[in-house]
Amino acid sequence: MKRWLVIIGVVIVVLAFLVGAISAAFLLTEWVYQTIGQHPPAFLAQLIDSLLGLIFSFLFFSGLSYYFGSRRGTRQAGVLGPITEALERIARGDFSARVDSTFAQHENDLFGGLVSSVNNMALELSRLERMRQEFISDVSHEIQSPLTSIRGFAEALQDDQLSVETRHHYLGVIETESSRLARITDNLLRLAALESDQPRFEPKAFRLDKQIRNLILACEPQWSAKEIDMDVSLEEVSVTADEDLLGEVWTNLIHNGIKFTPPGGRVGIELSRANGEIQVSIKDSGIGISEEDQARIFERFYKADPARTGANGSGLGLAIAKKIVEMHRGAIQVESQLGTGTQFTVALPAVQE
Repeated sequence: MKRWLVIIGVVIVVLAFLVGAISAAFLLTEWVYQTIGQHPPAFLAQLIDSLLGLIFSFLFFSGLSYYFGSRRGTRQAGVLGPITEALERIARGDFSARVDSTFAQHENDLFGGLVSSVNNMALELSRLERMRQEFISDVSHEIQSPLTSIRGFAEALQDDQLSVETRHHYLGVIETESSRLARITDNLLRLAALESDQPRFEPKAFRLDKQIRNLILACEPQWSAKEIDMDVSLEEVSVTADEDLLGEVWTNLIHNGIKFTPPGGRVGIELSRANGEIQVSIKDSGIGISEEDQARIFERFYKADPARTGANGSGLGLAIAKKIVEMHRGAIQVESQLGTGTQFTVALPAVQE
């Protein structure tokens, strides 16, 4: 109701002004006609008065619009100044730039929302930049370690007085560190490919239980050498997914279970279907993972206790596994207690879209 009253009031004011403008035009033209001693026909005189009244109205409203527009533009420039300055600093790489929060007191206001968006953008860019720097630092550290070993033992091999046994030992270390460096590079390339805009993803139907059983058999030399009891329970399950990518997930989890289980221990692998989900559980009786490490175990390059990760771990395997599972719209979780073992559980939707 209030809105309609405002509209009616505006219409009345405009009509009143038009009538006044036409009246002013009539008085002006009458003065002109009397001055020149000529008077046009009534119809033409009325048309001239109407057109002149409209011209007066147009000029008046244009002047008002320019005046208030200039004032509003000045006010907007005052508001946009800090925003523009902040955007320029962000463009130069200064992600600490922020706009004074007093501009964003009214979130529904255009400028308040713009200020909030700029500050949120700066915050996200700052977080991404910090992650980028940490990633570069981690990559440099991981690559530098094997390179330092290779360089040191290569220099030591130049000593002609080394025994054959020592020389073979040094060559073995170089070979091991070279393989480690190759694994880090391969994993980095694989992770970059998975995180690209168009990762390789080729789903097809296959028997998941057969895939996992074949991977367990492929690891037989490792678990047989440690006399580990492999407790396998695989329900017959078919799935439509990328077979190669999921194979990387099971290979990583099975190898970790064998690696961190002491001789004579146990690794349990279970595949089941329930409540519209496919669940794969891999549980070992190894040394376990602390609660603090569990919260970060899927981060790139993160390593838990050195006794668990070992000298050759790159900290990328679980990050890759998590990314692959998420590509399949699934989830991966870890449950562990120090001294009692670790269980990884992968849940996948029974029907892949």
